[in-house]
Amino acid sequence: MPTFTTSDCVDIHYKDWGSGQPVVFSHGWPLNADAWDGQLLLVAGSGFRGIAHDRRGHGRSGQPWGGNHMDRHADDLAELLETLDLRDVILVGHSTGGGEVARYIGRHGTDRVAKAVLLGAVPPLLLRTDANPGGLPLATFDRIRAGVRADRSQFYWELSESFYGFNRPGASGSEGVRRAFWLWSMQTGLKAAHDGVGQFSETDFHADLAAFTFPTLVAHGGDDQIVPVHLSAERTAGLLPDAVLKVYPGAPHGLVGAYREAFEADLLAFIRD
Repeated sequence: MPTFTTSDCVDIHYKDWGSGQPVVFSHGWPLNADAWDGQLLLVAGSGFRGIAHDRRGHGRSGQPWGGNHMDRHADDLAELLETLDLRDVILVGHSTGGGEVARYIGRHGTDRVAKAVLLGAVPPLLLRTDANPGGLPLATFDRIRAGVRADRSQFYWELSESFYGFNRPGASGSEGVRRAFWLWSMQTGLKAAHDGVGQFSETDFHADLAAFTFPTLVAHGGDDQIVPVHLSAERTAGLLPDAVLKVYPGAPHGLVGAYREAFEADLLAFIRD
């Protein structure tokens, strides 16, 4: 897997599959590019160039002490696009990766971007504040930080259940899916994982979303227990000038089975249009 070095000397690993119009994927917390393998295979096999990187601190990328914040994540994405000289790009972000995509647009503009897809994404703002009284309380995210610090292995294993909705009555769980989630999560450095909680919960993306001038697919699970749809996709779609909102009833944060198939069909239709 190729690597490039950022302007602050951090090695970023990425996958680069296929050829054609580039579709660049940004992963969620605390995963890595492997979480996008199914969709990379889909787009690369459909005449597109699929690219996904491990965010700094995650997967096979470097694990620096500093720079684990949304501005630097957006800058790393910008440097990836510049290094590969990608244009007419379709940006796809899941969860925290959706915040990374939004912040990239806010900081670096739209010159290289044709479309965007935000899946289960954290914008516009998850944390409860005076300006966002319907958000989630800080204690919710403090518990995540505490779980990561105390016993991240057990915490990630337990998180995988609600992440994929396997804790719902009648749900058909997959131990393999949970083990993959645990493995990807454990490859993330503790500093990046800990810092990331504040970044995905406390970052306000309203100004970034105001810079979107292109078609955007906003997709979300209707039963997302991690990033509730009413706090995120429903609000985001209302803030964008050219958005299509797709809510999958009953779907969790991490899409599996028929939910994944439905999203992939919408993704392919959107990038082909």
